[in-house]
Amino acid sequence: MRASRRTVQLFMPLLCVGALSVSAAAARAAAIKTQLVKTAGGWQLLRNGQPYFIKGAGGTGSMTQLKKDGGNSVRTWGADGIGPQLKEAQKLGLSVTVGIWLGQVQQGFNYNNPAAVKAQYETVKRVILKYRNNPAVLMWGLGNETDGYGAKDNPAVWKAINQLGAMCHKLDPNHPTMTVIAEIGGDRVQLINKLCPAIDIIGINSYGGLVSLASRYRAMHPVKPYVVTEFGPPGQWESPKNSFGVPVELTSTAKAAFYKKGYEASIISQKGLCLGSYAFNWGYKNEATATWYGMFLPDGRRLGPVNAMTKLWSGHSPKILCPDLTSIEVLGPTSGLKGGSTIHAQAVATDPSGKKIHYKWVLRSDSGNYAITGYTPKAGNAGAVNSKTGDVTVRLPKYGGIYRLYSYVYDNHKNAAVGNIPLKVAGPKMAFKAPHAKLPFVLYGPKVTNGPYTASGWMGDAGAMHLDLACHTRPHDGKRCIKISYTAKGNWGGMVWQSPVNNWGKLKGGYNITGAKTLSFWARGKAGGEVVNFGYGLVGRGQRYYDTSKGSLKAVTLHKKWTHYTISLKGKSLRRIISGFYFTLAGQGKPVTFYLDDIQYQK
Repeated sequence: MRASRRTVQLFMPLLCVGALSVSAAAARAAAIKTQLVKTAGGWQLLRNGQPYFIKGAGGTGSMTQLKKDGGNSVRTWGADGIGPQLKEAQKLGLSVTVGIWLGQVQQGFNYNNPAAVKAQYETVKRVILKYRNNPAVLMWGLGNETDGYGAKDNPAVWKAINQLGAMCHKLDPNHPTMTVIAEIGGDRVQLINKLCPAIDIIGINSYGGLVSLASRYRAMHPVKPYVVTEFGPPGQWESPKNSFGVPVELTSTAKAAFYKKGYEASIISQKGLCLGSYAFNWGYKNEATATWYGMFLPDGRRLGPVNAMTKLWSGHSPKILCPDLTSIEVLGPTSGLKGGSTIHAQAVATDPSGKKIHYKWVLRSDSGNYAITGYTPKAGNAGAVNSKTGDVTVRLPKYGGIYRLYSYVYDNHKNAAVGNIPLKVAGPKMAFKAPHAKLPFVLYGPKVTNGPYTASGWMGDAGAMHLDLACHTRPHDGKRCIKISYTAKGNWGGMVWQSPVNNWGKLKGGYNITGAKTLSFWARGKAGGEVVNFGYGLVGRGQRYYDTSKGSLKAVTLHKKWTHYTISLKGKSLRRIISGFYFTLAGQGKPVTFYLDDIQYQK
């Protein structure tokens, strides 16, 4: 279903050494014990001996805002580079469910490969040893939707996860273990109950099914408590479609009501079985549309779900509430529209706090890719009239396709509401033009870890490959670098940085990097002598959306010291680059580990 986002630790001045400094260090490193206990009333978490019900959220939004709104916990999906998050959480008095990313079957990880499973075990072990005494840690979240979403489940996955759970308990008796699944279909719950005695809690990601989740879970005769590890509006895969097959998105006001209904039905009313929850997404997220999951807009404005969760967490609504978007409609048909014609639309909104509100209308091209993050660019040749009111006249693009007309409603207090209407325009298809990139165009560097391209294209023996995007071992620049490990002795593996995620040429994507002269990056081997191929541009002209050029450095022998490499782009057509960077390597008779840093297109 869903998917992978700081303050400085204050130290006591070193006025003396010895017992005082040791005591201070010990105090900083003291774990706060979390216990899972079962009483006559059911299961319960105790944190530092006191009952603890999780009122949490997951995402990149402000922890300070979460604390202010009554939340008490955050969830991560991975443990790479989470030190600053743990520090900030500790300062604010928040707890953290530390998610440790595990290889997913749907991404090619092979749980029947002993070498891959062992390497993953060692990675998890390092995380536990590193963070087990951090006071912010609440529990360990081993994997997220590791076995996918189908009805047929793989027992090897759960056996491996149980081994990880047993190791966690051995190394860290102070924190319970949890593994996270996508809803409760298939045999997942039964297999976890049977094969994972070392897993204490089942984490469940649930969206449209949240209202009925508790009753469905109870019907399975549960032997473990659950935490709702992701919840939000109905997902694009479970929402009704309109007459031309496009999923219909709820307004932010309707989403707020859905958060409330699901929370009351399967979370807060289920104490004794449910240990709490994490709302999704505490921040902004572009997935399916520009607004489907984010509880905030990109500029930080709060949307209705934030108000709803504030009331549910704290018992009190914010003093100034978000606007209510009552309705949004096109006055006329929404399909069969002629390119270049005009339509009229109307939105009706009110402000519960009686504050002044204003509107903004935006017409965006629909990505057509509702499974993953996709493009939602503004429609290039459309215009709007009277766009600061609830009534608008929009000139449609001359090109055919699916569009969405968004209505944003703002107050003057960082609150907003948003809704959209899908439109189908008839006309010639516009040749997709990739957006221009500003040079230097950084894929990864000291200030860019989640860059314009995503490392989503796993190739070859993906189960033997391990990717750490926030490794702190001797980075070239800044505090982190990329670490790649390939554990198989033979076969081959590789990774592509793609735009958008998982784009092998069937999706609109990529960037126009015209003007760049080189693709530059730094690399080093763990031992020296590792042989790796590097390049860009893997999607050929046989695909609808292809890379307009390609280039590579073949059989590069790495050194133990950081070395600078460049791929010349002279004379290359860079008007659409979908595969921004890649590497491939063959098995070299032993595990291969190497590091990358400062990947960018330069003038």
